[in-house]
Amino acid sequence: MTHQTAVTFDDVLAARSNIAPWIARTPLVTSRTLSELAGVEVRLKCENLQRAGAFKIRGAMNALLGIEPEARGRGVVAFSSGNHAQGVALAARLLGIPATIVMPENSVQAKVDATLGYGARVVQAGVTSATRDAVARSLAEETGATVIPPFDHPRIIAGAGTVGLEIAEEWPEVKSILVPLGGGGLLAGVSLAATSMIPGVDVYGIEPEAGNDGQQSFRKGEIVEIAPPSTIADGARTLAIGKANFEIIRDRVRDIETIGDERLLYWTRFAINRTKLLIEPTGALGLAALLEGRVRPKGPVAVVVSGGNADWSVLCGG
Repeated sequence: MTHQTAVTFDDVLAARSNIAPWIARTPLVTSRTLSELAGVEVRLKCENLQRAGAFKIRGAMNALLGIEPEARGRGVVAFSSGNHAQGVALAARLLGIPATIVMPENSVQAKVDATLGYGARVVQAGVTSATRDAVARSLAEETGATVIPPFDHPRIIAGAGTVGLEIAEEWPEVKSILVPLGGGGLLAGVSLAATSMIPGVDVYGIEPEAGNDGQQSFRKGEIVEIAPPSTIADGARTLAIGKANFEIIRDRVRDIETIGDERLLYWTRFAINRTKLLIEPTGALGLAALLEGRVRPKGPVAVVVSGGNADWSVLCGG
């Protein structure tokens, strides 16, 4: 049964028109090595080659374009572990909107530096998304700025859905799509777009074992909140999946699987070495799960590489 949700396929189509002048249409890259290992044709949707190094600018730009002109001067406030921060910061700079980003105290320094480089003000607070959310909303109340959440927002979901739109348009023969899962905006958007265009396509969410709130929620049928997870997949350190996202995911997604940090790091390094693409651990979740045999897709599979803003101390250490 399909439920009525806050975001529709028409919203994804509208988002594509909205953001087209501002974002890149990223390539869908075939890898012979990865295909041979997986036993099925594999293509990588390279959002690591997107502006600001991740898919996040798609939703961020769509959200900022929805702000009324008279409110833009009061600025925007966002909270993020990194990639949403950069997406909002760059989108705000392109549109001439002041931006303040609340990031965790344990942020990857490269992501903090990049956010500052895009012209945003950075405030570091706590280590959980709940803390960042509270600080961001407090700042918004003080200044009148508009809050741009990282995933649980209709225009964010619709913007992220353009990733799925591009996959389905370019490769209608695809049978399975693997998507990294944190708060669920990308998975919700991709699954909405892909299943609307290709009936019968299987969409899987992949998250770190230590942060399996999405898997628990999906299998229980209701949102489950977990303690702050410790994982190298810093873009998936969420406590719970977003409500609007969950409404879509429970209807459109085939299953949610997990991968442990040790194997995630192994396959991230392997993918970087063999594809010559810079991929962050969160961005490699889908590929790691596929190559580790955690997902056995039917037919050709598209793997969304969600970002490439890697912490070199993680990739090169150990």
